Formats: sequence, C-alpha cells, structure tokens
Amino acid sequence: MELFPRANRVDDASLVAGLALGDEQAALAFVRRFQDAVYGMAVSVTRDPALAEDVSQEVFVRAWRAAGNYDPRRASALTWLLTITRNAAIDAVRARRPTPVLSETLERLLDATLSSGADADDTERQALLALESERAVARLRALPPEQARAVALAVLGGCTAAEVGRHENIPLGTAKTRIRTGLRRLRDTLKEGSRDGTPP
Repeated sequence: MELFPRANRVDDASLVAGLALGDEQAALAFVRRFQDAVYGMAVSVTRDPALAEDVSQEVFVRAWRAAGNYDPRRASALTWLLTITRNAAIDAVRARRPTPVLSETLERLLDATLSSGADADDTERQALLALESERAVARLRALPPEQARAVALAVLGGCTAAEVGRHENIPLGTAKTRIRTGLRRLRDTLKEGSRDGTPP
C-alpha cells in the first residue's frame, strides 16, 4: 500500500517522512524535487560533472538512511539535503586526492625539507616538486620551524589544517594560523625577490 499516493503535491518534510517509511512514490517524488539542487551543489564542490553524478546518487542513498532522524524544526528539507550533499562531495574529492603520505615518510620528508644540505631520495624529490623549485624550498627553510613544518605538511603532505593540528598536536586554530602566516611570509619573500631582481 502506498502511503503517499499524491507525493508530488505534499510538502518537503512529508516527503522526507515518506522516504523514512520506505514509500516508493515519496522516494521518487523526493528525488525528482531535489535532484537539480543536489547535482548543482555537487558540481560546485567537485568541479567534475561525472563525479557530481556519482555524488548525487550517493546523497540520495545517505538521505534515505538518515531520513528517520530528520527534524524539520532544525532545518528545511533542502538545507538538510544540501548539507548531506556537501559532505558527500567533500568525501569524494578527498578520496580522489593522492594517497596521504605515511607518517614515517612524512617525517623524513620534513627533515629533508627543513634541514640544510640533506639529501632526499627519489620519493622525497618528487614530493619537493610540489613546491616548484629549490629556491622555494630555501625560502621554506627560512621560516620559523613551526611555520615551516605546518606549511610543509599542508603543501607537501596535502594535509588539511585539522590534519596538521593532529600531526603537530596543536589546536586547529593554531594550525590554521601557522599555515596562513607561513604562506604569507613566503609570498612576501617572493615579492621582495621580484623587486630586487632575484629570480622567483
């Protein structure tokens, strides 16, 4: 028996309720009503139409699983669904990032980057290319050590600010400040170099 035979006419919250109860018509109407908004959000985050399609499918699966916990007093159905979409899209983008550097390898990489004259193996040299030049590495070494480590973790290791905070055992706000200040100092150094004729 269909609980929502006229699902296309009901309000958003009722569609979510129907989704939670497993009503097929409500589920179909829910997808039809929100698919464009979900896909649009997915594209804006992933910048990849094909990936956005995969994300959109995942979003409706997640919404079906979470529908029983939806509370219309806390957010509209659209806001709730777009929050799920944003999280799913971010998960998809992160899953496509290069494999995170293992902790031991990352420590060797940081040592090679921050200690003058250290020789790096081939893996470390490839990672150092992310900073684009040996001159950039030299500028990184000129930063205060805690800022240099934060920038190296973010740029070379591909870590988020939260991951930098966990790795360095510092609060998230401190990690963000170190990354931001370090990058600003690197930019200032590049500007000074361009003014005095030093190659960037």
